[in-house]
Amino acid sequence: MTMLLEVPEVIDTPIAPLAGYTIGVTAARRADELGALMERRGATVLHGAAIRIIPLADDSDLLAATTSLLDGPVDVAVATTGIGFRGWIEAADGWGLGPQLLAVLKTAAVLARGPKAKGAVRAAGLVETWSPESEASAELLDYLLAEGVQGKRIAVQLHGEPLREFVDALRAAGAEVVEIPVYRWTGPADPAPLERLLDAVLAGQVDALTFTSAPAAASVLETADRQGRLDALLEMLRTRVLVVGVGSITAGPLVAAGVPVVCPDRARIGALVRELAVALPQRAVRLPIEGRELELRGQAVVFDGELRPVPPAPMALLRALAATPGRVLSRPALAGVLRKHSGRETGVDEHAVETAVGRLRAALGAPTLVQTVVKRGYRLAVPLT
Repeated sequence: MTMLLEVPEVIDTPIAPLAGYTIGVTAARRADELGALMERRGATVLHGAAIRIIPLADDSDLLAATTSLLDGPVDVAVATTGIGFRGWIEAADGWGLGPQLLAVLKTAAVLARGPKAKGAVRAAGLVETWSPESEASAELLDYLLAEGVQGKRIAVQLHGEPLREFVDALRAAGAEVVEIPVYRWTGPADPAPLERLLDAVLAGQVDALTFTSAPAAASVLETADRQGRLDALLEMLRTRVLVVGVGSITAGPLVAAGVPVVCPDRARIGALVRELAVALPQRAVRLPIEGRELELRGQAVVFDGELRPVPPAPMALLRALAATPGRVLSRPALAGVLRKHSGRETGVDEHAVETAVGRLRAALGAPTLVQTVVKRGYRLAVPLT
């Protein structure tokens, strides 16, 4: 009797858009949520908080600003963010100033920058007078200036960073502005995770770096500058690493430093991750090889529909070979690639190159993809054009 063996069905599972990529997260707030969204799309996430949020209840500056505001009537109150406005009201309640603050705000014209700020205003029992469709501070400012602010007392709820141009324009037009510094930032309590993240960026082990606030962007640049590594970091961010910010305000310090920043249309972390899942794969190197396509991701390749992890040193060689597809790179040249990758000037010879090439072939699962050219070096099996 002949037994028939059941052949398992081969299921073609799509590869997640961020699989094979390592992404750095600098956020302090909602970092776990942001990282989970990325991991759900296949990414490896490295977290190094660049800032620390000062707890509202412990913030003496916020208490002083609130007390100052209550010294007189308020003509206009500007709510810039939902979480910031809500946190301000809760902090005032904790200090026993909640009823007094709400009484003052009820006599003012309350402007809300966007739907989240509007929701927080209504949750506090207030009604907004106006809210811009664009959710832009510039449109809020235009509205106020058109209404006239001469002699008016205006409370501006900040959220992490000062709104210098906004506030200065109101004061120049004759307003008395009381700045409410909700959620101030300072450096991280433990700088080690951020330093490790910067180490990974400079070692070429991070494919994208994400930012959700301008203070975090400024903190990363300041940390690198303090360590004497700012020029090296800027070079990586300008050429090798995809930098993604949640919005144009967040991107400000980076853009000022000459770093290109990708931002989603809407300043939301979900939109940031969706933008990242599109922009990062678009940067992948794709090569026709042996009639198929080889796609280079961060620390992996996609070949024959499979994601294949590649160790860092072999990946450095593969990127060098892919930069001149089909052409021969000598062993001394590839040894230089390994030295640069390892940061060592000695101990990397042609034998190390042969070892790394062997590991690369094993990782690719197709030894013929990397060809040995006798007495010359190695090349990818890509047709020369």
